[in-house]
Amino acid sequence: MALFHHSVSLDKSKCIGCTNCIKRCPTEAIRIRDGHAYIIPERCIDCGVCIRICPHKAKKAVFDKFESLPKDKYKIALPAPALYGQFENLDDVNYVLQGLLDIGFDDVYEVAAAAELVSDYTRRYLRRTDIPKPVISTACPVVSRLIMLRYPFLGEHILPIKQPMEVAAIEARKRAMQRHPELKAEDIVVAFISPCPAKVSYIRSEGADSSTNIDYVFSIREIYLELLAVMKKDKQPAELSGSGRIGIGWASIGGEATAIMNDKYLAADGIENVIRVLDEIDNGLLENLDFIELDACNGGCVGGVLTVINPYIAKARLHTLRHYLPISQNWANNDDAEVPAEYLDEAEYEYHPVSVLDQDRETAIEMMNRIEKLKKMLPGNDCGFCGSPTCAAFAADVVKGQAKVEDCFTYLRGEPLKKEPADDSQ
Repeated sequence: MALFHHSVSLDKSKCIGCTNCIKRCPTEAIRIRDGHAYIIPERCIDCGVCIRICPHKAKKAVFDKFESLPKDKYKIALPAPALYGQFENLDDVNYVLQGLLDIGFDDVYEVAAAAELVSDYTRRYLRRTDIPKPVISTACPVVSRLIMLRYPFLGEHILPIKQPMEVAAIEARKRAMQRHPELKAEDIVVAFISPCPAKVSYIRSEGADSSTNIDYVFSIREIYLELLAVMKKDKQPAELSGSGRIGIGWASIGGEATAIMNDKYLAADGIENVIRVLDEIDNGLLENLDFIELDACNGGCVGGVLTVINPYIAKARLHTLRHYLPISQNWANNDDAEVPAEYLDEAEYEYHPVSVLDQDRETAIEMMNRIEKLKKMLPGNDCGFCGSPTCAAFAADVVKGQAKVEDCFTYLRGEPLKKEPADDSQ
């Protein structure tokens, strides 16, 4: 497994050791130790929940800064469709695309256009009878990583087509080489404008294998501020847009699922709902469906922590904007077209459990027994004052040597823990 590069980080100087983050983290990836939080990297899925709920702004997303974009390269921007929902009274996406050229990019390729290609190939893929269903979308990297960590039997359900941002990067490079034959591959840099840290992590982790076509990742929030300075209604923009309702619809929950034109689908947003749906798939309760769209952020990508506007306002703006657009402007060349090899996702979605106690089976069983005994002695109120999210997690931390029983708040108050249950085997 390639090294995973996380984009959610912690600024210890701002952390006061409150328990907000440990209670809300969906994978129990955060602990409080020595008065500060720390993130367990192998558990983190970069969902950004901790960034959203930290009252002290101690959690932050790591991404490239706009000023790092090289001046001497041919620079291509890949705007996520969620970017369009940030602007009030926008009736033409060409204003945004022209703005990207005005702030220093040489070309723009819409991720929404690539999303329409992915939708078309997904429709064709779902016609196959030799694939496990329901098929789970890979558009949200949080979901893919969650499956790798917690659902050993769902990897084969993941859609084997690259995300629209990767397809956009492939097509953008092709187009640049066709329009400018004097350019060499190394003369071109591609920058994705992201709504969330999970996509940053995906790109940087893929980059470790040299399999990504994206060189830089900027936040929507930063680019939004740059665009405000140049977007002017009194200036007629060039006709740059090549996407339609389907592509822009991907920014909101349900947009991808409805684009497959198949009523046997489910679309769910919010990390808690995502986990609930994955549990149901894992238990064989959704076998009657063909396609599952899951977005960790509320509202879909418009709810990413790197956006600016309330996701429901952004969703309403996109809904209005789509009225002016054709249904789609991108599709495969013929009805029998297979998914191009360069669009296929060759990533190995292997199960990498984070709850393994020890590689030695007997040792792991012995540790599990100790954890169960300690759990029964703890108060069970999951207060979080010990620095672990639950009493069960605290028991595991103690047995693994990552915490001490004395960290329990009940113990600190001088109250005795529950008596250890008698061993029935004696």
